Amino acid sequence: METVRQVLVTHWHFMRWLRLVVGIIILIQAFQLQSMLYGILAVFFLFQAATNSGCCGAKGCAIPSQKNDRKNI
Repeated sequence: METVRQVLVTHWHFMRWLRLVVGIIILIQAFQLQSMLYGILAVFFLFQAATNSGCCGAKGCAIPSQKNDRKNI
């Protein structure tokens, strides 16, 4: 089982960086507009970026990091 530190510091790919940037931008807008809805949306994106999860749950939509293609000959 992966520890929290391993989840936070490994497997940073394009979509994870994109979620982080979008979450930060929405968080800034939430403070500027004082909007609770934007704040909740920002926390959602930041949570996805931090935990490397998608909208389908924990690694439900994620591509496996290692290919397990072992063929028995």
